[in-house]
Amino acid sequence: MSKDYSDLAFRRDDLKGTIAEPTYAGALSFMRRRYSRDTAAADVAVVGVPFDLGTTNRPGARLGPRAIRAASSTMGWDRTWGWAFDPFDELAVVDYGDCLFDHGAPTAIPAQLADEIGRILAKDCATLVLGGDHFVSYPSLQAHAKKHGPLSLIHFDAHSDTWRRESDRLDHGSMFWYAANEGLVVPERSAQIGIRTHNDETHGFNIFSADDVEERGTDAIVRAVHDIVGPHPCYVTFDIDCLDPAFAPGTGTPVVGGLSSATARRLLRGLAGIDVRGMDVVEVAPAYDHAEITALAGAAIAMDLLALFAVSQRR
Repeated sequence: MSKDYSDLAFRRDDLKGTIAEPTYAGALSFMRRRYSRDTAAADVAVVGVPFDLGTTNRPGARLGPRAIRAASSTMGWDRTWGWAFDPFDELAVVDYGDCLFDHGAPTAIPAQLADEIGRILAKDCATLVLGGDHFVSYPSLQAHAKKHGPLSLIHFDAHSDTWRRESDRLDHGSMFWYAANEGLVVPERSAQIGIRTHNDETHGFNIFSADDVEERGTDAIVRAVHDIVGPHPCYVTFDIDCLDPAFAPGTGTPVVGGLSSATARRLLRGLAGIDVRGMDVVEVAPAYDHAEITALAGAAIAMDLLALFAVSQRR
């Protein structure tokens, strides 16, 4: 009888490597990685943040981490397309589960999330955050900047998320304005890609609209981003609404005219060599999805981010 490779989310012995498991059965960790809160031996912890109280349109991204994990089960038998290696051959990855917070005490949530992510980073383990609405990038950036200093931000999105606030109001459309003002990110060393909503203030960020990507081509955009970011430590955040609704209908604030999933993945592969310190995929809202299109895209992009991180670790 062949060796039993079922329920690897609980029974995996080695944190590295890819083992095929039936796609239609078993516990649904991200890419069948072992569930563990012990990150001492891990290079990356996949962390769910099921928070969507910062959204300004349709809620539901709190169910994003669960949907991405489930969709990833169809991918966990082969290395991700477009890369010459399997990131799991180079990285020890655990599924940390979800961050715990009290939704009834919303003002305390940012600090709770930053503290939990910070505890993982303190053990020299990187994080791949699965949102949740895009607000979750803010406490993640707080934790990363505390460890690594001010970061370059590579931000894939339909929206700039830098709308100025005249009060202390904070949501998924303003957190990068706060991040820039607080010195968590350096706008002139940062790039926003796929933007197609109006904000009259750039705040110093380098913006590449969805039209720029289509007109200039992925190679030109990739070269420009490499020039902007240079050797500086970088945080990569991917809002799934960067993709056109035809490729990602399951999101809270869809905007037509976006990138295709293939174009976005080519851009991510082109960024190989940047110094990645942290990463996230956010705004998957499965209630508005169809046939897991959005969740599948989120899982594939998460794998591209892991591959990017693996390349950066070869330095």
